[in-house]
Amino acid sequence: MISPIQPKKDRMLKWFKKYHKWPGLIFALFILLFSVSGIIMNHRSLFSSFDVSRIWLPGNYAYNNWNMAAVKSSVKLPDDSLLVYGNIGIWKTDSSFSSFMDFNKGFPNGIDNRKIYSLLHTHNNRLMAGTLFGLFEYDNGWNKVNIPVKEERIVKIIQKNDSLLVMTRSNLLIADLNDKKLNFSKIDIHAGEDSGNKVGLFRTIWVIHSGEIYGIAGKLLVDLVGLIFIFITLSGIFYWLVPHLLKRVKESSKSGIKKLNRFSLKWHNRLGYWSVLILLLTSITGMFLRPPFLISIANAEVSKINYSKLDDPNTWDDKFRDLIYDEVLKRYIVGTSDGIYYSDDEFGSVLRKYSVQPPVSVMGINVFEKLATGGYLVGSFSGLYQWIPEERIIMDYFTKLPYDVSSQDGSPFGAISVSGFIGNPDGNQFLFDYTDGAIGLGKSGMFPQMPVEIIKKSPISLWNTSQEIHTGRIWDFLLGPFYILIVPLTGLASVLILVTGFFAWWIPYRRKTKNKKSKTITASQPKLP
Repeated sequence: MISPIQPKKDRMLKWFKKYHKWPGLIFALFILLFSVSGIIMNHRSLFSSFDVSRIWLPGNYAYNNWNMAAVKSSVKLPDDSLLVYGNIGIWKTDSSFSSFMDFNKGFPNGIDNRKIYSLLHTHNNRLMAGTLFGLFEYDNGWNKVNIPVKEERIVKIIQKNDSLLVMTRSNLLIADLNDKKLNFSKIDIHAGEDSGNKVGLFRTIWVIHSGEIYGIAGKLLVDLVGLIFIFITLSGIFYWLVPHLLKRVKESSKSGIKKLNRFSLKWHNRLGYWSVLILLLTSITGMFLRPPFLISIANAEVSKINYSKLDDPNTWDDKFRDLIYDEVLKRYIVGTSDGIYYSDDEFGSVLRKYSVQPPVSVMGINVFEKLATGGYLVGSFSGLYQWIPEERIIMDYFTKLPYDVSSQDGSPFGAISVSGFIGNPDGNQFLFDYTDGAIGLGKSGMFPQMPVEIIKKSPISLWNTSQEIHTGRIWDFLLGPFYILIVPLTGLASVLILVTGFFAWWIPYRRKTKNKKSKTITASQPKLP
């Protein structure tokens, strides 16, 4: 006798199979690309020497007018020449930017190894560069300087009298500039006055998604997740192709294809149901790291997860972004991912947080300078602002209109995505927008065209190529601004694929288990005489 529930279960099973199959096929390419790129992104230093020529990428990845963070800023040398630096490395030029000379000798191979975040020419004629992978000093070529911290991503280098201060994303170091061999020590930075057992939700989701939350072990686990995604996607495509292949191959080849299909399907199912929870976690967290879901978490905070990377005794772990020393106020001003703080006592007590904060994108602060006209210049992907905290003034640097703090909507992007700024010795000022490149401010005119030599010597790193794929930006040339939907749609599709796939396996498995149990019970019952 057939149970009345059976047809209903069969309809459900067909529904699960249908919505496992078609979203899986439609989004297969994106899932594969996200998986491969994610594994590469998890090991930046390992892949730092590998570059990709921009000619192999869509046209919008070719440098145009110094865009894509080509330039962050410049440093003036005693001979009135300038060192322009940023994602292109370091190039020497004159005050009119009429010619450029390669100044990257000594950096390791790979464009990632010469991404410059800070450059300083000291009063005793030492030249220091802060890169993604450490501190370097110039002496007929760039030489790496040892610093006593594991995390070497430099965000700022400044000098105060005879002291050299180097800020990484997690620590502030100090050394005596008069020592031929710089000997750094850590400065103990107290917590901010508003510090608590909280951390940004964005960062929490980031380290969960990458696996970094549990160090290298967590990263390797997420790498395994990526490999599982690759296998179940390819095996799913193969399962769909098998009926078509069997119609087109010779009889002698059919048994091999069927055998491979059985093996592939077996492990497709096993890996799928064994890892469904962590696959779901990876898919869901990934969706919230890009707009539009990113907007909902950009400014949120949550409690730290105990016994994880987030539960670090260093309150400022991975939070430092920039540093200024104001000679007039005798004050250190510290840009962090939690806001902008200051210290008037050489970091002897807790950092004070400014009550009025300029808008800074969750993507980080890119311009932070003291202005001769008063206050500070603060630039990020949220725009460019003149900030005078003592007078509680925040002014749009372009329109000169006051900024309405209440108008902040949580969006990480403004009308202009500021990636760099140069104040030329002759008074000209140039802003660098991530998309549009160099923009002359006031009567500064046009910034010179980007030399062919710089373009040729500035490929895109394999890591950044992977990042463009992983964020979906690689599809901008085809979809325009709608590319931002690729990550959330692929994430939602992945959730649907995983859930339907699990139940498409579980319903037959459950039915088979029940039938087997029923047969066992029947067989164990004594037969009537």
